[in-house]
Amino acid sequence: MENQFDYVDKQLLSHLREDARKPYSQIAEELNVSNSLVHQRIKKLTQEGVIKKTEFILDERKLGYKTKSYTGIRLREARFAKSVMEELHKIPEIVECNYVSGNYAIFILIFAKDNEHLQRILYDNVHLISGVAGTDSFICFNTGFQRNVPIE
Repeated sequence: MENQFDYVDKQLLSHLREDARKPYSQIAEELNVSNSLVHQRIKKLTQEGVIKKTEFILDERKLGYKTKSYTGIRLREARFAKSVMEELHKIPEIVECNYVSGNYAIFILIFAKDNEHLQRILYDNVHLISGVAGTDSFICFNTGFQRNVPIE
């Protein structure tokens, strides 16, 4: 079922995307609607799964993670996909993991303290997972921009 958003929903999502900590009363005032309407709509959007969760976005570099790597994982056989994904989930430096098409079965995003730390994550963890045939890593020098999908 495709969600149909009215003007208020779109505006609420835009405000929350900009600053999820913004008080609902301030959003209501800016949108010229009641505070209870804001609460009801946010509750509805959360129940429908449009809003998954609110969280703080941490600056990895300020936490000491200087190396960002996108890594493609080749599997020995497709049947290993689920068990490999479960093992990858146990490695805290892997912050995103996706099933993909093409030369790789899985693509992950890793944050490491430095290149040596990345090497340890790959060689001492990822490569030792049963079913992993190999990896190719792509070091990210800098993020040009990052955003959510458009609200339509």
